[in-house]
Amino acid sequence: MPRKIIIDTDPGQDDAVAILLALASPEDLEVLGITAVAGNVPLALTAKNARKVCEVAGRPDVKVYAGCDRPLAHTLVTAEHVHGKTGLDGPDLPEPEMPLQQGHAVDFLIDTLRAEPAGTVTLCPLGPLTNIATALQKAPDIVGRVREIVLMGGAYFQVGNITPAAEFNIYVDPEAAEIVFKSGIPIVVMPLDVTHKALVTAPRNEAFRHLGTEPGRIVAEWTDFFERFDKEKYGSAGAPLHDPTVIAYLLKPDLFRGRHINVEIETGSALTRGMTVADWWRVTDRAPNALFMGDIDADGFFALLTERIARL
Repeated sequence: MPRKIIIDTDPGQDDAVAILLALASPEDLEVLGITAVAGNVPLALTAKNARKVCEVAGRPDVKVYAGCDRPLAHTLVTAEHVHGKTGLDGPDLPEPEMPLQQGHAVDFLIDTLRAEPAGTVTLCPLGPLTNIATALQKAPDIVGRVREIVLMGGAYFQVGNITPAAEFNIYVDPEAAEIVFKSGIPIVVMPLDVTHKALVTAPRNEAFRHLGTEPGRIVAEWTDFFERFDKEKYGSAGAPLHDPTVIAYLLKPDLFRGRHINVEIETGSALTRGMTVADWWRVTDRAPNALFMGDIDADGFFALLTERIARL
């Protein structure tokens, strides 16, 4: 039985690759829907980009819903400086033909979790946690129905990528992240500590290009674009491919190593707002609330990604 998932996302080139990885793995994952949130770029673009990616995968049947257009308590911060003005800069993709679904993403999340058997739906947030937190606030009864939340966000040893202390997804809506991390739902976290070990080097990118397929070419062009910013910033051999780690974990959890620890979200401090305070060394008596990943088999991860993208 494939595992039922909902992908909550703000595409983003790396989000796009994560969506392709999920849609290329139907025997493992059943994508019940995709919910778009404001993050890397504003909501109108993330909702459009999610549909573009479904069409690249040849899956115009996937239900895409637009969700929250701003964080719970603060002004939206976006990342065009990383992803380009469309959020999916790189290859030239046509406007999507598939429709945006009627209704709000938050209502879709609530209705789906109520309709599916309890403990069968995994939520996969790849962006700010606004939609997820809003659903949990609006319908507390769904908390016990979620199988697991596997999310990309936060950092501990790598500290921040949007401020000195904070990772972008958590920083955009720390209040939402706090609600999610305090919900009691089982959480798996893919922080920058993992994603910065999964760099798209030139040979790994060429492997996508050499697939000789349209999705392979598009992935290579997305990562080419994405890469320029990170190589310049970090002086690294390639860009971290953040969001596909979430989907890869569902497909091959043994690619990752982490610890079950307490993670708190800083919402008060001007200096460290959005910081994921991960008790990696277990120096507090705060109860563990997340499986916080620290390491990845990067070669295994890229082998999986290339093999699955080749199917599209």
